[in-house]
Amino acid sequence: MAEIIPAVLPKNYDDLKNKISLVKGIVSLVQVDICDGIFVKSMTWPFQSPSNEGVATNGLDLHFQNILNEQEGMPFWEDIDFELDLMVSDAVENFDIYTKLGAKRIIFHIEAVGDIENFRDFLEGIDSYVRDSMEIGVAINPQTPVEQIFPVINNIDFVQCMAIARIGYQGEPFDERCISHIKTLKEKFPDLIISVDGGVNLETGARLVDVGAERLAAGSAIFSTDDIIDTIEQFKSL
Repeated sequence: MAEIIPAVLPKNYDDLKNKISLVKGIVSLVQVDICDGIFVKSMTWPFQSPSNEGVATNGLDLHFQNILNEQEGMPFWEDIDFELDLMVSDAVENFDIYTKLGAKRIIFHIEAVGDIENFRDFLEGIDSYVRDSMEIGVAINPQTPVEQIFPVINNIDFVQCMAIARIGYQGEPFDERCISHIKTLKEKFPDLIISVDGGVNLETGARLVDVGAERLAAGSAIFSTDDIIDTIEQFKSL
């Protein structure tokens, strides 16, 4: 049975809190998609225009700033774990900042990390205390040759295969190239944990599980339904 991970693309902190409240008590972990408007065109919490309400004078979202200062935690942090999907241009440079959000898993995007050898050195240099308490994953877009991820396989805990060509958005069409990526990874690295994000619904989810995916991150397929509990149960039965 695959792990089902509701994926939240938060417009702001209130949206993040509301979405998490809808699945709290149903799942144990939620994926939070963080988009900076640079690596991807979309922008999510905590990146906001300084003119928005709830933004401090330094441009940071107030809740994000409070979390960094340990004055509050992520919404419902006592009841649910988080997976941060860092669709940002500064994931490596600001890794220490993102870890302060208390995530159980952090996902880098191979297209955003720069030189692969430098990235591997970065992964090898992560503090052992952090490494022991957090899973590290690397995402790869369907249009990126899967071989680009091979040099860091031994330094990560899982790979997230993106199943949409335009990442940072929900409701995008499923990209068949994801299936090929999964097959190649499973053939070369049979013990590697594969997660899939984007374009995941009950139909594509069944296909993804059949070719070896162990984790399915779904956004609109879960949050746009009338019965979220029933939808998640259907996903779990795949």
